[in-house]
Amino acid sequence: MIVVTGAAGFIGSCTAQHLYRQGYRDLVLVDDFSRADKQHNLMGLEHLTKVNRDHLFHWLSDNWIQVQMVVHLGARTDTTEQDPEVFNRLNLGYTQRLWLACTEYGLPLLYASSAATYGLGELGYDDRHELVPHLRPLNPYGVSKNDFDQWALSQADKPYFWAGFKFFNVYGPNEGHKGRMASVVYHAYGQMKESGVVKLFRSHRTGVGHGEQKRDFIYVKDVVKVICHFMEDRNPLHNGLYNLGTGHAQTFKELAHALFDSAGLPAQIAYIDTPQDIRETYQYYTQANMAKLRAAGYTEPFLNIQEGVFDYYNQHLLAGDGY
Repeated sequence: MIVVTGAAGFIGSCTAQHLYRQGYRDLVLVDDFSRADKQHNLMGLEHLTKVNRDHLFHWLSDNWIQVQMVVHLGARTDTTEQDPEVFNRLNLGYTQRLWLACTEYGLPLLYASSAATYGLGELGYDDRHELVPHLRPLNPYGVSKNDFDQWALSQADKPYFWAGFKFFNVYGPNEGHKGRMASVVYHAYGQMKESGVVKLFRSHRTGVGHGEQKRDFIYVKDVVKVICHFMEDRNPLHNGLYNLGTGHAQTFKELAHALFDSAGLPAQIAYIDTPQDIRETYQYYTQANMAKLRAAGYTEPFLNIQEGVFDYYNQHLLAGDGY
């Protein structure tokens, strides 16, 4: 059995669907399955074993002997939520319990960290373990992820194989339920479809043009490939934290042009002011250092924003898949 938490969410559902297509039939899906807006993400997986997230630890105590791996992708991901207790319970505390259970039962664990741990990038975007205590995330979500990374690294007892992935700007199918937290690609598609115009933030920094702010955008299908690589690898020498981006930052303007090009339309871009409440902490640049992942043996290329958006648009958005 492979346990996938967050299985009705964005990355979790894409992972579960990919595994199913690859022949994994003994999947255990874990989530809060009460949300109607996530049901689309479970298409093709309806008949698999489902466990409510609140019942997972009781289920594991009865079934751990049949489990080969836990892929923990469930989390509260709303970066605008300001109540630390929400994240302490759903992100930090829950993941600590899962870590301890996997350690006790001898189960390998893969889990979702976040590039939000890097804050404004004052220390760069390097996934070296010694930097973790010095990172300064900008919101309670990022703090909860970094707190867990720091806690995990401090533990004397660990799962025999584990890896945490610092996801950068992930986009792709099955993200529609995320609302405001969905990717810029998703929201840009909605704007293009409704008005023919994509809105981007103006630059408020000297030397950076409007729409020239850069992010490391990574397509969810590439994220899933990396997760599957580590599922098969299970080499304790590769235990640790890993950046999961492309290693190549691209501009929001490039993203918008990629979307219009995919649709065969001339680009129509309007620039709006960055809201005052986020202007001072708005990131103008993120780019993952991917050397560690490559050194761990992952050799597949990553899609750039033009390639990823083309696939997302033609294979999913046009069909209403996850939109």
